Amino acid sequence: MSRPLDLSVYLISDRALSGVRGLIETIEAAIAGGATVIQLRDPHAKTRMLVEEARAIHALTRRAGIPFLVNDRVDIALASGADGVHLGQSDMTVADARALIGPEPILGLSITSEADLDVSDLRGVDYLGVGPVFATDTKHDAAPPISVGGLEAIAARTDIPIVAIGGLHAGNAADAIAAGAAGVAVVSAICTSSDPEQATRELVEIVKATRAGR
Repeated sequence: MSRPLDLSVYLISDRALSGVRGLIETIEAAIAGGATVIQLRDPHAKTRMLVEEARAIHALTRRAGIPFLVNDRVDIALASGADGVHLGQSDMTVADARALIGPEPILGLSITSEADLDVSDLRGVDYLGVGPVFATDTKHDAAPPISVGGLEAIAARTDIPIVAIGGLHAGNAADAIAAGAAGVAVVSAICTSSDPEQATRELVEIVKATRAGR
């Protein structure tokens, strides 16, 4: 991606939460609504299925001109030609991932506390996914919520762009942006919506308006 990374509304896909509408249709709707980043997260899928899924999603994001990232699986990102990868604290190290994907692809890293910020190797990291800010049911092994205050404390200590994650929706997205996040990463707020395109559009407007007044 040659354009600057816009983290405003970052959709993390969820096959189960997308329901009968399906993953691809949900992502298409989110893109139509203005989503700025799409991440594939499907920890239970087999490798071949993940590659096919990633390629299908990447075709959509390429047409839209927005980044497509793969959670955790560097091999899937490479096989699908994704624009980058997002790592958790227990995933491959940042240095190893960067060595494999090269200097240009986007590399994101999850930070769940100030302690993570202190011990993480941030060299080569393009953005931080910080949270969970609020309690969330979409990731069963999620760390305890850090609250808006915790997000603000981490944002004050780094110049790396932050996307807030965990329990974010239209009712609290403005709080995350006001605390210093560049954008909000959401799952259920879009995937479970009866109108994912409109849900995405609402989040885009909230982020834009809050950022303008920050």
